[in-house]
Amino acid sequence: MITAKVFSGKNYCVLGLARSGMATAEALLASGAQVTAWDRREEPRAELEGRATIADPLEIDLSGFDGIVVSPGVPLNTHPIAAKAREAGVPVIGDIELFAMARPELPPHKVVGITGTNGKSTTTALVHHLLEQAGVSARLGGNIGLPVLGQQPLGGGGIYVFELSSYQIDLTFSLDCEAAALMNVTPDHLDRYDGFAAYAASKARLFAMQDEGQFAVFGCADAPTSSVQKAEAARRAPGRAVCADASNLAAHQQDWPSLQGPHNLQNAVIAAALVQELGLSRPDVLRGLESFTGLPHRMERLGEAHGVLFVNDSKATNPASTAPALAAYPPEDTGPRVHWICGGLAKDDNLDDCAPYFANVACAYTIGEAGPMFADLLEPHMPVERCELLAEAVSRAVAAARPGDVILFSPACASFDQFRDYEARGDAFREMAASIGCDATPAECGFDARSAA
Repeated sequence: MITAKVFSGKNYCVLGLARSGMATAEALLASGAQVTAWDRREEPRAELEGRATIADPLEIDLSGFDGIVVSPGVPLNTHPIAAKAREAGVPVIGDIELFAMARPELPPHKVVGITGTNGKSTTTALVHHLLEQAGVSARLGGNIGLPVLGQQPLGGGGIYVFELSSYQIDLTFSLDCEAAALMNVTPDHLDRYDGFAAYAASKARLFAMQDEGQFAVFGCADAPTSSVQKAEAARRAPGRAVCADASNLAAHQQDWPSLQGPHNLQNAVIAAALVQELGLSRPDVLRGLESFTGLPHRMERLGEAHGVLFVNDSKATNPASTAPALAAYPPEDTGPRVHWICGGLAKDDNLDDCAPYFANVACAYTIGEAGPMFADLLEPHMPVERCELLAEAVSRAVAAARPGDVILFSPACASFDQFRDYEARGDAFREMAASIGCDATPAECGFDARSAA
């Protein structure tokens, strides 16, 4: 784990003892800090009993604490811990801020920070892949991978690659990334912010923590992202805050099977800009893009059965994140080829972000709580099959699809009406896809056995 003398003798409270919270408590204890810890569940409290003070921070005096460390899942706009800590003059922070405080004691390294509403997970994983393929020691952290404080520190010359949600940035105050990226900013998580402008401002704070000589790249296709880029370019040295430029890579996209569609071109361009800033060559980048296999549930190519490609995009929990998936499969001479399975628990009452790509859809199969609303929205534009459950939608799509078609599960909705989370939903689709039209193993059906497992 990562430990640092800067925490020795300090007094921290850790609220929430899930994976990142427990790693934080252990790292602080190993660093010589005094730790007060709390979780509603008894098991994690028992794990720290005798080594940390077990107390609910809402029921104790917070004066004298050096920080209240909370999970990014704690809603600072409504949870009473925020007001109580503010009254006591104690900062509310996250594990990424603790990492930033420990950085001066770690072996020489660099940090990449990636944020945005959509695409940040794929881009973070891609940056990590490009670095490792080029022989650079790298480690994932933040909103992806294992909690950074629970991992062994990298040796000299290593690079930490962080996916950072707005929630994590809200809890971070001193992380100056050597290279950073803002993918895009579209409305999401507005229940946590006082409007869209406040949400966009949260993303922008990642770049405000950088100095004028550090590098940042922006996907300038939307106005809020472009606005942040212009503000950062105005305060930095020339060429240190740039818009992503696809012109030098677009011709190669056909060679990247797991990075299809205009959104993945932007992901690749931003990842390339970040790693080239860190010393990789163009040939390094091209080799890495070709070998990248993608992330589960993010336009995950499950393989083909009877000439039909199955794509698991369960991570698409809003229309803005589904739109790029629809755009990735334009019509061929025979007409539209996407059989789109969509629906769940809606975050929006429209599909406006997807509308530019309706012509790519041969048929939509609507499911879940949002199914009737989505069907009403889509029927003027395309054939629609009103389904209730995912299994029914898959069955109908398989019956209708022809060789060359794509069965795309990209819900544009949250999962909580029928599934625990988007991962459980995507796993269910993967299992259904792997069993289609074949009694043999997934590999013999044309599916990648690793993905189908």
